[in-house]
Amino acid sequence: MSQRRAHAQLRSTTAASCPCGNAAPYRDCCGRLHRGEAAATTAETLMRSRFSAFSVGDSGYLLRTWHPTTRPQSVDLGGGLRWVRLEVLETTGGSAVHTEGTVRFRAHYLDRGTAGEMEENSRFVRHGGTWAYLGAL
Repeated sequence: MSQRRAHAQLRSTTAASCPCGNAAPYRDCCGRLHRGEAAATTAETLMRSRFSAFSVGDSGYLLRTWHPTTRPQSVDLGGGLRWVRLEVLETTGGSAVHTEGTVRFRAHYLDRGTAGEMEENSRFVRHGGTWAYLGAL
């Protein structure tokens, strides 16, 4: 995704409901995490903020919240894929008192106008005191 397109999409998302599915505006919900003003307190919150990062084109946040043992060199958010809706289906662990957790979710997208969805059971761990995405189970 081009920098210009990402910024335009971010501006249109700022006042709208957050892409993660919460009713709060993006700027007050996942936007705070993306800007580094807050950290995810649960694995589910991190999952939701990562979905929002895919939705608004924030590859830097995705890389920062990826566990260093599984983190790729880069994340390509180009192409015609647009993430439009998230359903959290199940969580295990992942609270403020846990060190590990899983989040099973279904992410809906549009690929050049064609609707699709993907489902994943993601594993999260605490790393350096914060939640990090480890990978799919």
